[in-house]
Amino acid sequence: MLPLLAVPLLAGCGGNQNVLHPESAPERSITHLWWVMFDAAAVGFGVVVVLLFAGWWRRNRPQLPGGGGDRAATALVVGLGVVIPIALLSALFVWSDIFVLRSTAAPATGSTTMTIRVIGHDWWWEVRYPDGRAVTANEIHIPTHARIDLVGTTADVIHSFWVPELNRKIDLIPGRQNRILLEADRAGVYRGQCSEFCGLQHAHMTVAVVAQPPVAFRRWLANMGRAARAPAGAAAEGGHAVFLRDCASCHTIRGTQARGDVGPDLTHVASRSTLAALTIPNTPVYLAGWIRDPQAVKPGVRMPAVPLTQRELAELVAYLRELH
Repeated sequence: MLPLLAVPLLAGCGGNQNVLHPESAPERSITHLWWVMFDAAAVGFGVVVVLLFAGWWRRNRPQLPGGGGDRAATALVVGLGVVIPIALLSALFVWSDIFVLRSTAAPATGSTTMTIRVIGHDWWWEVRYPDGRAVTANEIHIPTHARIDLVGTTADVIHSFWVPELNRKIDLIPGRQNRILLEADRAGVYRGQCSEFCGLQHAHMTVAVVAQPPVAFRRWLANMGRAARAPAGAAAEGGHAVFLRDCASCHTIRGTQARGDVGPDLTHVASRSTLAALTIPNTPVYLAGWIRDPQAVKPGVRMPAVPLTQRELAELVAYLRELH
């Protein structure tokens, strides 16, 4: 009884990841297919229940209802157990593997607004926009009502990119590139997830797709393409020096000498709403805790704890908070 009661409670976990709440044309085709399969399964289940009840009600009687004999019984079994399932499954195969798959697959060359490249890492997402200047992590911004060609690969193990309200999942495989159509009908934030077990922090390898009106998206993209602004004030200048000393070997901040490629690009880290792939909010307190002891937030993450004094930590946080 307890597991049954837990189902509706757990169904709301994980944010807006409802596959039955489509916000794009590809996902609507998947949702329609699911409802048709559910309705057909419900009808089939109802027929089985009726036949089981009829068999129990007429137990120990030699004939079927209506006076049918062995031939009627054989026809019933062949019709309901063989012919109808074959016809339904064949129709389902044609619909799903031809029509639905085409509507969700990677778009044809030249039919999209832009190409976005997503690279899976343990355990975060690298996002690169055309011309290579705009680079971010764990947040994919797209314009509404635009067809985006998303090209996915991985830097380490197999990952799987999935935003349930926008389209089906694709696997990210080492040495290969897989593509999918990404679009959104309305502005909003759509939560995605790695759906291929990839290690200790698989559950915290989350991504947010931020759909914006085209004008707002163009402003965001132009800002992402710029180099980081120079630090303003003594605290930020001290944090800049701390970053170059202790963090530059793993992270990049464009416009500085930091050129690390182990962790996310931090050129505009202050503009992100979360840290550690949507694990914690991007606030000064959480940012300081993340730098001080990342293993306490995300055990197994490859970011080491950096030994800093309280002053150095405060200066580093002040510098990073300026990177909008």
